[in-house]
Amino acid sequence: MTAPFKSSLTPFVMCADDYGLTPEISAGILELARQECITATSVMSLSPHWADWALPLRELQPLVDVGLHLDWTSSFAVEKGFGTSLPVLMALSTLRLLRLSTIERAVEQQLDLFETHFKAPPDHVDGHQHIHQFPVIRDVLMRVLSRRYDTQDRPWIRIARVAERPASMKAQVINAMGANALEALAVKYGFAHSHYLTGVYNFHGHAELYLQHLHHWLARMPQGTVLMCHPAQGPCGHAPFPQARLWEQEVLRGQPFQALLHSTQTTLVRGSELFRRPDNLNQ
Repeated sequence: MTAPFKSSLTPFVMCADDYGLTPEISAGILELARQECITATSVMSLSPHWADWALPLRELQPLVDVGLHLDWTSSFAVEKGFGTSLPVLMALSTLRLLRLSTIERAVEQQLDLFETHFKAPPDHVDGHQHIHQFPVIRDVLMRVLSRRYDTQDRPWIRIARVAERPASMKAQVINAMGANALEALAVKYGFAHSHYLTGVYNFHGHAELYLQHLHHWLARMPQGTVLMCHPAQGPCGHAPFPQARLWEQEVLRGQPFQALLHSTQTTLVRGSELFRRPDNLNQ
């Protein structure tokens, strides 16, 4: 068992979401991984692009954790026959109207697609639009993961508990949809997990404003935090908030971001390094 993480700097995980959604998003994430500007990425395995973009990501395994971005709301999920819009899914899950067998098949299918092309289990699991911690979905997800993976292969779980105070309405909704409940399930089933999430904003603005957001998030970040980001290397018009992806890419690959890490006394680490350690497990 590894020794506890020791540093005078605050460690955190920088996770780029939506790998596989479009080629431009995947290319941008690969660039940031090669430059060691991120330490994790989450894959949309239902995407038809995933098969083509899995190989270059496998080659970067020493640099980043690669996880499953569990999906229920994208066009890919809708085409598979189970997906629906975010508001409808929130209502169905809250009212406990989702079929357990449908959830189980959807989770297994996405894990199968991930492993088929990546040739390894996911390092972590989170959710597109945080659906992995919604009522009913979270229970089935944790049962499937517990059954499917031995202790040594178990992914760490991203808990979407937004750290900012005072929390925006968006952050309050994310937290209310199951952060505490998912963390309790992770503890129950013996899964390592993060504690907080940051990086939540309305995707409005420009590069300079995003840099200001980063300063705010990093300066106030508690231990055990994942900072999510959504970069892209070029125009990806059919993806959500395409312009924000461009300025995130610009900022994260630039020197000002590195200077910001220094000034806020923070450091990038992989979640498999941070959350699997004995001082972080099941807290």
